[in-house]
Amino acid sequence: MILAFDTSGPVGSVAVAHEGDVLARGVLRVQTGHASGLVPMIDGVLREAGVDRDELTGLAVGEGPGSFTGVRVAAATAKGLSRALALPIWPVSSLAAAALAVEEGAVRYALFDARAERVYGACYGVGGARIQTLVPPHAGELRDVLDGDVPPGALFVGDASERHRAVIEGAGFPVLDSGPEVSLADGLIRYWAAQPEGFGPVEDPGTWEPEYVRASSAERLWG
Repeated sequence: MILAFDTSGPVGSVAVAHEGDVLARGVLRVQTGHASGLVPMIDGVLREAGVDRDELTGLAVGEGPGSFTGVRVAAATAKGLSRALALPIWPVSSLAAAALAVEEGAVRYALFDARAERVYGACYGVGGARIQTLVPPHAGELRDVLDGDVPPGALFVGDASERHRAVIEGAGFPVLDSGPEVSLADGLIRYWAAQPEGFGPVEDPGTWEPEYVRASSAERLWG
């Protein structure tokens, strides 16, 4: 019985699943309300599914990259639940969750908006229950992605792909119109159910930190 949640982007999401089958889900549409809305949303999704917290066996959490505040909200919530309920944390790249949240394309290049012309990106090969990381999570300019080694047959997904659709399609790559209802929590559960090679829970939830991929503005200024 897995509880999954992600607040790395403008739309947060929560889902609970039994053996990979989603029982209930919820969406947080106001990004500024992720911090105050995540725990009530988790309670609501568990009630809808008829699942008690004591029945949970693990947490699948979007570990970023994305909004620094949103990533920290999910991480802090996961740590609190892990400690209170003695649950393991299974961190999943939010980019991988975006790639798994859709069902089209055998090669999916997920892009998140990082403001201006910058993006977070990663590419995954998806075949049946097998998931392969073709391009690991990275940060950079959109042009760097398009001029780089994009795996053959890649379909672009994610909010930055939709924002920069004209540029990406102009470079000869297709963009999936995923729509507003795509739930990264569903992608987290699909990734967890696939159990890719090397995937596992963190050894020490108390010291675990999410993957920001790049330094925050405050860290860059301090440096």
